[in-house]
Amino acid sequence: MSRRPSSHPVRLLSCALAAGALLTTAACSEGSGSGSASDTAAEQAGVAERNAARQTPSGSPSTSPGASPGTLTESGAKAALITEADIEEDWNQVAGADKWRDRLLLGKVDVAAFLTAKGAAADCQQLLDGLYRDNLLGRPSGPSALTGFEQGDSRLLEQVAGYDWAGLDDRLKWMASLPQTCDEFTATGSGGAKRTVQVTEASVPDVGDARQGLHVTVQGDSGGTPVTLTLDVAAVRVDTSALTITAGGLDGGQSSSVERGVRQGTERLKTVLDGGTPDPQPTNLD
Repeated sequence: MSRRPSSHPVRLLSCALAAGALLTTAACSEGSGSGSASDTAAEQAGVAERNAARQTPSGSPSTSPGASPGTLTESGAKAALITEADIEEDWNQVAGADKWRDRLLLGKVDVAAFLTAKGAAADCQQLLDGLYRDNLLGRPSGPSALTGFEQGDSRLLEQVAGYDWAGLDDRLKWMASLPQTCDEFTATGSGGAKRTVQVTEASVPDVGDARQGLHVTVQGDSGGTPVTLTLDVAAVRVDTSALTITAGGLDGGQSSSVERGVRQGTERLKTVLDGGTPDPQPTNLD
């Protein structure tokens, strides 16, 4: 596969994906006029939420260059993000990843199918919403940074952020419960299309202080053609900070890239929290 320059316009690429694979960005849907009002509103809410997440609770940017080791700063969160060298293969880093949205994840969970377990339906809705808005661990309480990569029709997204310790631990435990709570359920898109979602546990390298992985598939259709979106998700806590990596697409999951990203990303985050600077050339790749 030839590598595409990272400077290739994200809007053009996103629109091309939307035409053939239901992988769209907010910019593409607004330009094509193909999205519904509810889709657009959800996308705008997601972008607004991400922008807010990059602020401290007081609303001011988290820039504290004199912070002591162990404290994640805005510059530290950016430095901890993985690079193309960390995940190898043919991944190309691109701009505008904070606007990525996949409409197969935009749907309402069928509550009636859960009979008396209404709480389970709420958990499954949180899963879909969290994947769609890239905030599976909840809204960060500290600095946050995000990066994205593309390889063919697959995407890999990483977020590094600071959280409240108790809230972060609760979210990891919640993720661990999803393969049982939401093993298979149905969601309905804005146009009435039914989607079958399956959730299983995924292994995560034994790094960081706590970790959790998920393998999610969403079966739907694109222009009348059956498609399956496959995502591999991993979250790792290091003290009160965490990294989350989500990768996959209509061509299948990206578990090996997620594993490499987790190993390198955790090492970079630890280095930053110890007051150091991550090595631009990783040395412990398989």
